[in-house]
Amino acid sequence: MKTDIIVYTSNLCSTCQMTKEYLKLKNQSFIEKNVSTDIKAREELIEMGIDTTPLTLIGRDKIVGFNSSKIDNAIDQLLWFFGI
Repeated sequence: MKTDIIVYTSNLCSTCQMTKEYLKLKNQSFIEKNVSTDIKAREELIEMGIDTTPLTLIGRDKIVGFNSSKIDNAIDQLLWFFGI
C-alpha cells in the first residue's frame, strides 16, 4: 500500500517530532513536508487554511497538533478502507 499519510512539520517543533515518532512506533510510513525549508509545502499548508504544525493528513482526515487517539482512529479507518 502506498503511503496515505503526510505530516507537515517545521523546524524546532516538539509536537512535530512527537507525531513522527508516534507514527514510527505504529509502524506507519509517511511523507514529511517541512514548511520551514520547503516553500511549496508552506503554500500547500496555507491553501488548506492551516497556519500551524504539525498537520497530519491520513486519508481524508486532517489532524492539527499531536493527538494520538485521532491518529489511531484515522489509521484504523484507512486500514478498513483498504481492507487490511
